[in-house]
Amino acid sequence: MNEMTLKLFAGNANPTLAKEMAEHLKISLGDCMVQRFRDGEIATYIDESVRGCDVYILQPTCPQVNDNLMELLVMIDAMRRASARHITAVVPYFGYARQERKSKPRDPISAKLVANLITAAGADRIICMDLHAKAIEGFFDIPMEHLSAMPILANYYKKKKYNKDDVIVVSPDIGGVVRARELAERLHCGMAIVDKRRPKPGEAEIMNIIGDVTDKICIMVDDIIDSAGTITLGAEAILARGAKEVHVCCTHALFSGPAVERLTHSNIKEVVVTNTIPQRSNAVLENDKFRILSVGSLLGEAMRSINNNLSVSRLFD
Repeated sequence: MNEMTLKLFAGNANPTLAKEMAEHLKISLGDCMVQRFRDGEIATYIDESVRGCDVYILQPTCPQVNDNLMELLVMIDAMRRASARHITAVVPYFGYARQERKSKPRDPISAKLVANLITAAGADRIICMDLHAKAIEGFFDIPMEHLSAMPILANYYKKKKYNKDDVIVVSPDIGGVVRARELAERLHCGMAIVDKRRPKPGEAEIMNIIGDVTDKICIMVDDIIDSAGTITLGAEAILARGAKEVHVCCTHALFSGPAVERLTHSNIKEVVVTNTIPQRSNAVLENDKFRILSVGSLLGEAMRSINNNLSVSRLFD
């Protein structure tokens, strides 16, 4: 890896993750400052030369979503105007991904709009992780590296050395079947599905459980946990069907509103998440029910592969 031309910069969204990536690559974080004027406008100052460099900007567009998105766009523009050779936006959590289609007339397709903004700002490539819908890959007119946290989550459960006949992976809805099947294949166990419907956005109603969960250790897997309504309702339904215990894992822990309280007081045994979104609440950090796994090494290896023109797909194994 040519350390002279590779530079990693971080916005304010998740500086801790950026430091982990830099440590993995044995490089120093780029010297820049992202500040705000009194009216909220964002100002970026790059305190080192990036001319002719391959620049990576780590900035998940997690809450505050719009502020973090605007920071990313301003930083990309600053790097482009400073004559960086290539600019890669590293956006492990891609905000607006849940608005990837028109579910009713006159709906926006906000995921496509954000993809256009990142491209127009000057990014040459984007790295994301576990997009809510894989179709979003096609929204970008620049190369997209779509990583998965599934190997990290699967390895965590493999270390528990469960008997495969005692474990079953559960998808919390029909849309997550592909994700659940991948985890089930990695753990060499069966799979079940929670059949639900949404009376209105943000609310879920469990209809049925497809598959036998009786006396099983159930691992519910999702890409995002937002308000935790779906997950906690699904866990209750699974336990009511005779499951021995329920574990939950996801890539992106938004944990908005009552999510942490719901999960804390639920019958879920453990909640495993990654650090694509930083957790600053002591209710999570000091709670034995929550386990946070790092994706810093995975993102760092993706950067190394791109910089050395190596295959990124090897990281899926």
